[in-house]
Amino acid sequence: MSADGTWNLVIATPVGRQQVVLRLFLHDGDLRGVATGDAEEVPLTGIERHGDRLTWRQSITKPMRLHLAFDVTVTGDELTGTARAGRLPTTKVTGRRSTPSSSSSPSF
Repeated sequence: MSADGTWNLVIATPVGRQQVVLRLFLHDGDLRGVATGDAEEVPLTGIERHGDRLTWRQSITKPMRLHLAFDVTVTGDELTGTARAGRLPTTKVTGRRSTPSSSSSPSF
């Protein structure tokens, strides 16, 4: 499974749909990433691949401070899965790859 590239995600939260741009890239053979949404760019941590399944964590401060855990399945240029913030209910995540990965990594 190749997950690198730029992904447009929609997260269905209790406060409405949140749109996030996810950039996944290879750096020294490891998958790394950064998520951008609501004028905030945050690095992904704990990225793991298991077949077509991809998991990661990220912390955000907008619209509120949350530590999120994602668990998605990648099928070609689409992904589906869930995000969870602590004890809050899981929320649905969908996404579509908009561009393939470039070899350059972002600075954050």
